[in-house]
Amino acid sequence: MDSKRKIILGLVICATFFFFFNQALSTERREDTFRALKLFSQIFRLIEENYVSEINPRDLILGAIEGMLSSLDPHSALMKPEEFKELEIETKGTFTGIGIEITIKDDVITVVAPIEDTPAWRAGIRPGDKILRIDDKSTKGMKLTEAVKLLRGPKGTQVRLTILRGEKDIIELTLTRDVIPIRSVRAKVIEEGYGYVRISHFQEKTLNELIQALKQLEKETQLKGIVLDLRNNPGGLLSSAVEVSDEFLENGTIVSIRGKSKTNQMEFRAHPNPPDRKHRYPIVILINRGTASAAEIVTGALKDHKRALVLGEKSFGKGSVQTVIPIEGGHAVRLTTALYYTPSGITIHKQGIQPDIELPQVEQTKTNGRTMLQPEEDFQVKMAINILKSIHMFAQLRY
Repeated sequence: MDSKRKIILGLVICATFFFFFNQALSTERREDTFRALKLFSQIFRLIEENYVSEINPRDLILGAIEGMLSSLDPHSALMKPEEFKELEIETKGTFTGIGIEITIKDDVITVVAPIEDTPAWRAGIRPGDKILRIDDKSTKGMKLTEAVKLLRGPKGTQVRLTILRGEKDIIELTLTRDVIPIRSVRAKVIEEGYGYVRISHFQEKTLNELIQALKQLEKETQLKGIVLDLRNNPGGLLSSAVEVSDEFLENGTIVSIRGKSKTNQMEFRAHPNPPDRKHRYPIVILINRGTASAAEIVTGALKDHKRALVLGEKSFGKGSVQTVIPIEGGHAVRLTTALYYTPSGITIHKQGIQPDIELPQVEQTKTNGRTMLQPEEDFQVKMAINILKSIHMFAQLRY
């Protein structure tokens, strides 16, 4: 393709953009859009005619699309075919990396939470840690998709991280990548009548795992209450969060989604459970600043409906909806299309969920820099069990 044809291609693309914008925008906005598209065309032509080396026009256009999406917010992005495939694999079961959920906060790559029993978890990485370098590459100005690509890699390979913790603590870590199995749910009886349920991530299989875990607990003991641990749960699938909330609710709104488009105005409601899955016992939910996204949806739903008491620290506040839209050539666009709202109408985004009882975690036993506590030894779990006992005791009083 010669230079003239490339320039024509750029102009055709601009004209196509303008045609669609022209159908919906006011006169003033159409004029602004036309001027911006004209500027794009001029710069496209300047690059084609004057840049020092030959540039594939397709790469220029893809770069412009990536820049357009990344200017919106940290979560909107163009996903290359291999990135789209990785996302599909991750939501179904396993991937290879260090086991960490990240976001961009205050323009810095920031840890939402490490995934339980992974290299990142064992290395002691914490929610709120800021990743300054990955190997020898600075993360300044880095996109999320690029950071994720650098963190992942074949099993057994290593990656070096430079982390800022708090205001001034610089930590250097070398982690060995591994297969990251996402075991969604684990549960155990803490003591007679009281169970502990840990959900580490929300995936396709989470509801089935939860149902089986609750059935097992209910077989082992006459449940008087459970502790639902959502600490350091970075989220996952919206559908899974709705299903888990529905398992504990009989009616009412679970979460609403509000966006610009009518297709992004949705409300998810609870339905009555079958008789063998009524779960008639109180719940205390544990959260911290690593509780995010889908985990915040569950917390907000159960809290607003007075179905659970929330204990711990304020959650992360990741309450925006990203819709992944497949497009031509195996690419996909991840676009922020709406915000989550709890049943009481409060937005989660940048606000987080405030616990009913604020109680920071107390580190007790450390292994390789990571607090490794059994639920029976965990201070917050102990406090949650005491609350459940108090609820049961007061329920027996007569007035």
